Amino acid sequence: RNFYYITMLRDPVSRYLSEWKHVQRGATWKTSLHMCDGRSPTPDELPTCYEGDDWSGVSLQEFMDCSYNLANNRQVRMLADLSLVGCYNLTFMNESERNMILLQSAKNNLKNMAFFGLTEFQRKTQYLFERTFNLKFISPFTQFNVTRASNVDIGEDVRQRIEDLNFLDVQLYEYAKDLFLQRFQYSKQEEHQKNRLKRREERRLLREQRAHQLPRGEAAELAVTEDYNSQV
Repeated sequence: RNFYYITMLRDPVSRYLSEWKHVQRGATWKTSLHMCDGRSPTPDELPTCYEGDDWSGVSLQEFMDCSYNLANNRQVRMLADLSLVGCYNLTFMNESERNMILLQSAKNNLKNMAFFGLTEFQRKTQYLFERTFNLKFISPFTQFNVTRASNVDIGEDVRQRIEDLNFLDVQLYEYAKDLFLQRFQYSKQEEHQKNRLKRREERRLLREQRAHQLPRGEAAELAVTEDYNSQV
């Protein structure tokens, strides 16, 4: 089969807060194998942030304080080719080199996907999806501006801390938003040009139809007049 790979990206701060609320309610990723290069990471490579069955009731401060929390830069890690940096083995290369490779890999994979959208631009995402796959949804996408993440009241210092923890995701999202809006603008211009050509062809066919219905002398006079007006 031929598969089309698509994904949705979200504002890194909102996404991080949403995952924290999800974990706070008892969600875990215990069934995730985190396979890379044919194996799962060892407990030393990927330690857990909590003891017991889950991390329910975790505070935002505790969530941020766990240095090996997989919520940090999750979007980059899930889009990048981890085998390029030794998977979850953090001693494979220095941190700055690892981060640079992960970010570039995530950008390349995102750019080469058949489609990606942004949760903050639901209508534009729908438009591009329909144009990309030549289909039409029966109802418009809904933009929800009120979410669990938006209901979390955080100060500027906490927001800055979350951005620092997700600095790779922040860079990826800026890249994705710029590319997304470029594609949207290009598709709109292409659509307008196609519609202009279609209207021009319709007017031409209408003139020919009218010319066939008129006597020869009147048709010639009409053609000259319309040609002059169109050039003006």
